[in-house]
Amino acid sequence: MVPAGRAGYCGCHDGAVLLAAVVDASAAVAATRSRTTKARAIADVLRAADPAEVEAVTAWLAGDVRQGRLGVGWRTLSRTAGEPASAPSLTVGDVDATLGELAGTSGAGSAGRRDALLTGLLSATTADERQFLVRLLGGELRQGALEGVVLDAVALTADVPAPSVRRAFMLSGRLPETAATALTGGVAALDAVGLRVGRPVRPMLASPGSSLDAALTDLGSDVTVEFKLDGARIQVHRDGDVVRVWTRTLREITDGVPELVDRVRALPCHTAVLDGETLALDDDGRPRAFQDTMSRFGSSTSDEGVLLSPFFFDLLHLDGRDLLDEPLDARLDALAGLLADEAHAALRMPGVRRPDTAQAAAVLEEALEGGHEGVVVKALAAPYAAGRRGKAWQKVKPVLTLDLVVIGAEWGYGRRAGKLSNIHLGARDPDGGEPVMVGKTFKGMTDELLDWQTQTFPDHARERPDWGVLLRPELVVEIALDGVQRSPRYAGGVALRFARVLRYRPDKTAAEADTIDAVRALLSGGEGGGDRD
Repeated sequence: MVPAGRAGYCGCHDGAVLLAAVVDASAAVAATRSRTTKARAIADVLRAADPAEVEAVTAWLAGDVRQGRLGVGWRTLSRTAGEPASAPSLTVGDVDATLGELAGTSGAGSAGRRDALLTGLLSATTADERQFLVRLLGGELRQGALEGVVLDAVALTADVPAPSVRRAFMLSGRLPETAATALTGGVAALDAVGLRVGRPVRPMLASPGSSLDAALTDLGSDVTVEFKLDGARIQVHRDGDVVRVWTRTLREITDGVPELVDRVRALPCHTAVLDGETLALDDDGRPRAFQDTMSRFGSSTSDEGVLLSPFFFDLLHLDGRDLLDEPLDARLDALAGLLADEAHAALRMPGVRRPDTAQAAAVLEEALEGGHEGVVVKALAAPYAAGRRGKAWQKVKPVLTLDLVVIGAEWGYGRRAGKLSNIHLGARDPDGGEPVMVGKTFKGMTDELLDWQTQTFPDHARERPDWGVLLRPELVVEIALDGVQRSPRYAGGVALRFARVLRYRPDKTAAEADTIDAVRALLSGGEGGGDRD
């Protein structure tokens, strides 16, 4: 619902927070690099918000909407009728209700009704509000309020410990709901949030290790060394005969992977939450091309020509027993018991617990000979730190790679004339700003990939200069490189050396790309890289 009247702006209107207050907070967040200042600006709006407005405010300032994907394209958003309003009048509730109505509109004639809703909403906005909503609905609101900053703001507003907020978020997977829980129920309500079979947990992630020897020195002898597959992360929940599968970004893919569902449904348990990877194998048991695996994750239906094999490396729940806070050693014991039968033993990720140096090296060699990426070294005493990329898990890969954001592309010349070729690469700003450019490359591109870029990039363009396109930060590409060097040419002060394209990463969002800090760390000889955990 869009109000007809126009009230003077004071941050609230008839007891409700105005959209303008959220827009001002977004601008304040974008204007500073201080994490503390960002959190305070968000906290000011959350304090003023009515309980019914908290979820919407939280979602918007994290660059999202409560309703999920609304199916609103840039072409539709650019068709805004009339002059902007002279004064703010829209409340958070007004906008959220309209977005809810928009999300629920489908069927015959829905296109016209959706256009009318969107036009009515945008026609009531001021210039600043309109710009904010267009960027929000278009997925380009990068004002610097990443999830971590918003979580800090929630803790500050509710006066609760930040670890309690983070844990509740990691277990619930929903930032707006976590904010509402903190502000209405405090620390007791947050601490009551637990693992629930059927609700995905944000996955624990691995940090890059510079070498196998370094990882073993760092973590000691009480570790497990496991294969690092060239596959995709999965989390599988079973409750009786109901089995559901999610990706690392918590997108459900159950309907498209019936072979994974069948394998888990056959396990000797009633309830379970399993963490692992999946990939497509050829007839010799070697991994097929990564694109073959990812083709299954880009569709809601199965492809009988590509069968996925699961490999599980962690168990978070088994038959009423939550294992999340138990040490990895105990979780692996429970997993080994679940997969003890010969029929299920192949579902276990290959690895060795408490190996000596020679045994650890043998695991790495076997993984590489099998066509896999390397190994992950894990501390056996560590609990499952959902959503965290800590030192307790360290991945070791012989080829240095980074997952970077494509922020532009240049028209090619010669045999590449008429094709978008040389891509501009950006590392993620950990404070939530625009990606930081670290180099360009046209190496490693096949003719097929060049055609794909030329066809796909215009759909992600935000500007089209004569030399090519500037892209919204949405596409992630995996880059192999020989190292980095100091460079005054780029704002981040660092440039890639001999960068080449390995593949695009449809399983990752720009928020999961490697940071500029990770790139700079390579100057001192540390390892970096993308993560398919």
